[in-house]
Amino acid sequence: MKRAITGFLQDEAGDWVARLACGHRQHTRHRPPWINRPWVVTAAGRQAAVGAELECVKCDQGAPPE
Repeated sequence: MKRAITGFLQDEAGDWVARLACGHRQHTRHRPPWINRPWVVTAAGRQAAVGAELECVKCDQGAPPE
């Protein structure tokens, strides 16, 4: 299911994690060539992504919010 990004936080390793409207979290790493999310490395890019939708695997699995 697609869920809107409501904000971001960093995990203990410094990787960016999107907070989703459903209450789940999802890593949003930029690790080319496999994962291309250059917008996540800047504050302006992350701010522009708020409201965009990501596929939430946890919702698909029926997991409760975190």
